[in-house]
Amino acid sequence: MQFSAADLSAWIGSYLWPLFRIGALLGAVPVIGTRMVPARVRLVLALALTLVLVPVIPAAPAIDPLSIAGLGVTFQQVLIGAAMGFVLSLVFAAFVSAGQLIALQMGIGFASMVDPQHGVEVPVVSQLYIVLVTLVFLALDGHLALIEVLAESFHTLPVSPAGLTVASMWDLAAAVGRMFSGALTIALPAMVALLLINIAFGVMTRAAPQLNLFTVGFPITLLFGFLVLLLTLPMVAPQLRELLGAEFEQMRRLVAGVH
Repeated sequence: MQFSAADLSAWIGSYLWPLFRIGALLGAVPVIGTRMVPARVRLVLALALTLVLVPVIPAAPAIDPLSIAGLGVTFQQVLIGAAMGFVLSLVFAAFVSAGQLIALQMGIGFASMVDPQHGVEVPVVSQLYIVLVTLVFLALDGHLALIEVLAESFHTLPVSPAGLTVASMWDLAAAVGRMFSGALTIALPAMVALLLINIAFGVMTRAAPQLNLFTVGFPITLLFGFLVLLLTLPMVAPQLRELLGAEFEQMRRLVAGVH
């Protein structure tokens, strides 16, 4: 058997370009793309997914990976994978933002700890939401749905010099806006309950000025805040399911070019 340089380049490209898209996705997606997962583990997962998906996806174009056109294809695949991972990471960012709003309303915004996923300090309420959302995400087989959407992306947007359009990038900007609205929706019940408690303390201090608001109000606000968190925890799973459904649909539109 004899192989020409063109055949060898096409064979390498058929595995290399899907690997770039998968690797970029795993590097940007929550849970897997965090600092808690070593880079070697992500690399092994990317290689395994590439070996599984390449035989069932459309063939890559016969372009030299080291040419200018090949570098353009590489850039497009990295951009597509990173964009898909970014869309899914917005779901987790919504719960982090919701935890920050609730912690600020409770008066414990100063109580923060290092988030092992991103390496930054977040309020303890946000950290609680991150742990819960991660467990619910895995319990709902979100990682399997992610692999399914990834496999679909190679059929709806095959490996080619053409990639994401300008309209797709505007859709990403709109997805950021939905993240903030989702965070407000998650935090709104707790924020309203804590606001009513603060209003009640305001009325009490108006009626009894000798009552020390900081001595009495802060412990009670903190106690009611944790009670509100306990009562709103059952809402995390339905809200996460709704946000995941919306963002997975956004990922499909992103790679399908449907706007």
